[in-house]
Order: sequence, then structure tokens, then C-alpha cells
Amino acid sequence: MVILASIFVMLAITLIPVVRSTLNQHGQINDLRDRLAQQRKTVVALQQEQRQWSDPAYVEQQARERLKLVRVGETSYTVIHGQARPDLAGGLRIAAPEQASAANIPWYGQLWQSIVIADTAATPAPHE
Repeated sequence: MVILASIFVMLAITLIPVVRSTLNQHGQINDLRDRLAQQRKTVVALQQEQRQWSDPAYVEQQARERLKLVRVGETSYTVIHGQARPDLAGGLRIAAPEQASAANIPWYGQLWQSIVIADTAATPAPHE
């Protein structure tokens, strides 16, 4: 009985490291498969982007949007001070000087006015 128990102990001592390393290797293989699948998705996305950039219409669209390029003979207009105002969350308004009065104030007056405005807390807009 002691001999049989010692044989089982010897087998356990020799097989436990082998089983542990096999399980670790299976985990590493699964991690590598996941990484490979992610890289394949990235390759597909990059190939799609490459196909888009090989299309002259897409290149022209991107040049117009990003770089504001125009064709010869076209006129480009850029609106600097548009009237559209963004909606603020929470009903807060941005404190700003009146545009008409700012034109008549010297630069140091405008600087002081901007400091005063930045120092005042924003007040909630009245509910309509």
C-alpha cells in the first residue's frame, strides 16, 4: 500500500507542472487568437480607408473640408461671426459684452471688460 501511495505521489509531483504549463500555454494561445482577430479587424479598416483615399472624389471632398481648398474660379466664403448660438445645457447663458459697444471701446477697455465678464458668475436663463 505504501509503495502504491508513493507511486501516486511521484506521478502527481511529475504531472502537476506539466498540466500547469499546458493550461498556461492554452491561455496564451487564446490571448494570441484574440489579438490576431483584433489585428485582422484593424487591417480590414485600414484597407477600407486606403480604398477611400484612392478615390479622387473622396480626396477632393477631404481637401475641401479639411484644408478649405477650392478649384480655380470658385469663390470660398467663411462665416466668422455667425448669428447661430449653441444651446447650453442647464439653461445657463454665457456672459458677453454687447457687440455694438465693443467696437467703440479701445483695446485696453475691451481687455478690462473681458476681465470683469470672466469674474462674474453666469446667471441661469429665464424659462420661457
